[in-house]
Amino acid sequence: MPPKIVVPDDFPAVLTGTPAEEQLRALGDVTVFTERGADREDELIRRVDGAEVVLSIRAHSQFSERVIAACPSLRMISIWGTGTDNVDHAACAARGIAVTNTPGINARAVAEQTLALMLAVARRITELDRRIRGGEWPRAMLVQLEGKTLGVIGFGSIGSCVAALASAFGMRVLAFTWGRNDERVERSGARPVDVDTLLRESDFVSVHLRLTGETEGFLSRDRLALMKPTAFLVNTARGRLVDDAALLDALREGRIAGAGLDVFHREPLPVDDPLLQLPNVVLTPHNAGTTPEVIASGLACAVENIRHFLEAYRASASA
Repeated sequence: MPPKIVVPDDFPAVLTGTPAEEQLRALGDVTVFTERGADREDELIRRVDGAEVVLSIRAHSQFSERVIAACPSLRMISIWGTGTDNVDHAACAARGIAVTNTPGINARAVAEQTLALMLAVARRITELDRRIRGGEWPRAMLVQLEGKTLGVIGFGSIGSCVAALASAFGMRVLAFTWGRNDERVERSGARPVDVDTLLRESDFVSVHLRLTGETEGFLSRDRLALMKPTAFLVNTARGRLVDDAALLDALREGRIAGAGLDVFHREPLPVDDPLLQLPNVVLTPHNAGTTPEVIASGLACAVENIRHFLEAYRASASA
């Protein structure tokens, strides 16, 4: 009997109608949900119930301990994307559920978005565009990247790509790695430093850590206080890596110059969120990796992970 495979969260649809969907349907009995609702725990349970394999596309699908416990048939969760913080790994490990992701697929696209946010907030692009459309001809002092120091927090595939792009702009790059892999940092031309030194010396700080229990709130109020008042923060990783209230205070009070944010504590961003009232912030809707190239290669990789798992599972079952 073919394995039951569920895609609970293809909303907005990126898988439906693609070659990756065709490849997925060749692997088993596939159900794809293209309606909103996977962000609700009870609805996610309803959709996943009875599935052996899940291909999860959206981070708002939270595979909590309750969801895992309610779906005893589940054997694998294949994540489209790098982050797996929407999965309770301890609950999966306890029940022998494999969790895979697609690391590095979106590195270049997210790195480009990081540089775009740096430029947008430093050059005041959105503010000046809005004022010109309002009939003004503003004259503003801008900040250039050349000669500035970029601090990269987290030096995996995305962080290292950001460093390479920043170097092409003539920036000096400092890097903090979670595992203190100084040799890899030095090979890239960046300078390995501790996080406090990075925050004190950088004109731009870009966050690229994975979100875990250890890294949540990594940029705390005390650490944000180390940044220069002329410095900018860019976050294209996860909103919960940064103390939300502390960042708001720093932006409101001018203790940092501004921020470029693609990720938030609450997504979608509520219409009453105070970030929306701040003129020194540029916002994008957690879509740094949303390009046709990333979507195609990422979905293909997520499906390939399922194929490998099913082959290994069948081999072990028949042994």
